[in-house]
Amino acid sequence: MNFNFLSDIMKSALTFFYNLTVSAGIPSYGLAIILLTIAIKMILYPLTVKQVKSMKAMSELQPKMKELQEKYKDNKEKLGKEIGELYQKAGVNPLAGCLPLLVQMPFLIAIFFAIKEYNYVGDSSFLWLQNMAQDNPSDPLYILPVLSALTTWVQQKQTTVDSSAQNKMMMIMMPVFIGYITITFPAGLGIYWVVGNIVQIIQQWWMYRKPRTVVQGQGEVR
Repeated sequence: MNFNFLSDIMKSALTFFYNLTVSAGIPSYGLAIILLTIAIKMILYPLTVKQVKSMKAMSELQPKMKELQEKYKDNKEKLGKEIGELYQKAGVNPLAGCLPLLVQMPFLIAIFFAIKEYNYVGDSSFLWLQNMAQDNPSDPLYILPVLSALTTWVQQKQTTVDSSAQNKMMMIMMPVFIGYITITFPAGLGIYWVVGNIVQIIQQWWMYRKPRTVVQGQGEVR
């Protein structure tokens, strides 16, 4: 995979969105990154649907899988057969969540380098951030790291059903790790991560919202 080629495309897209902000009379690299992030998330939405639904389905099967692992802990062959039947009955493919993620990875890496290496011309400040390319730290107020950690936690929480000790630890460690590395990232990357998380949180809420039901004879919508 030619990441330089993809990165150049992302840089051109960022320039396009920046020019849109210029045309609107509010030139802003920060707004351009937000618009680019939303556009990328919309394009990759079909893959996100497959990935998130697969992750949630696997999480919902965790309690049953633990029961099987305990029941057949001394019979690996029987355990494998029972787990396979569990997947089949639930209509779940354990590999289904991996492919969408693998397809998205080149684009995520490309946008990472595109924002990091972008040649910002003129004023690249945004809100309290003085420079989109500045790092160490990119946000002296540490608002971006906090938002990165918080939105990562919410995103994980939406698709996590299993409350095992391991998952609880991941729910803590992953947001903390993301928040920490955001401190060393250029501010533009922090904005990309936070906005991307917010868009995905909305997408996941939309996918798993409770369907409305109509009570017959009363016309009541709930």
